[in-house]
Amino acid sequence: MTGPVDIHAYLAEFEDIPGTRVYTAARARKGYHLNQFAMSLMKTENRERWKAGERAYLDQWPLTEDQKAAVLARDYNRMLDLGGNIYFLSKIFSTDGIPFAEACSTMTDMTFPEYRQMMLDGGRSPEGNRSIKGGY
Repeated sequence: MTGPVDIHAYLAEFEDIPGTRVYTAARARKGYHLNQFAMSLMKTENRERWKAGERAYLDQWPLTEDQKAAVLARDYNRMLDLGGNIYFLSKIFSTDGIPFAEACSTMTDMTFPEYRQMMLDGGRSPEGNRSIKGGY
């Protein structure tokens, strides 16, 4: 029989996956308003208000300045770091008229054609850097 699990140590392990942000409860709490903003873009009238003045529309939401800056810059990796969920954030790039795969390519070091081909070829290789702290 093993002892009690240290939940904080367990959850910290999720931060050791290179290029991946596991959507934990803590991340969900951090990004709640960011994700609610993104989901608001499902409504036509909200998309129109957003397109008429992005900063003014963002200022109606209790986002941090860091979250607002990431949205305005369309820095999806930063939005993920700040609690964004890719499925909610997809409402932003959809509103911008950008396909899901193309938006995802901006989160990599690849061009969209390179990213698309990598995905058609079966995705990223399981070989390579598998741990941030372990360097492997």
